[in-house]
Amino acid sequence: MKTFTLIFGAFYGMLSVILGAFGAHAFKKILSVERLESFETGVRYQMYAAFFLLIVGYILKFDTGSHKWISLAMIIGTFLFSFSIYFLSFQDYWGVNLKFLGPITPLGGLFMIISWAMLIWYFAKNKI
Repeated sequence: MKTFTLIFGAFYGMLSVILGAFGAHAFKKILSVERLESFETGVRYQMYAAFFLLIVGYILKFDTGSHKWISLAMIIGTFLFSFSIYFLSFQDYWGVNLKFLGPITPLGGLFMIISWAMLIWYFAKNKI
């Protein structure tokens, strides 16, 4: 699980740089200002998650279920949060209605919050 977490952290980091570059250049031409701002929010939170996963990957031993869920909650939450925003940002350009993804974004955010809360609990419990 440690390697899995570190790989996802690195992957999310790499992907956020790639998507951020596209957002700063290519997507400016096809997305409205409002949609581009939403897209950039997804990229920003994905990068925060990347740093979180890399740090957690190094500090946790992954010897308990809660350690694994700290990582999994962030991985799942980031996917739901950021990727739903990416798809919603492009719905006008693609000419499709993806509004059903709207409730997915806060669900992803909830998973991310739970992951942070579990990490706080880990620090408090272990007095780190």
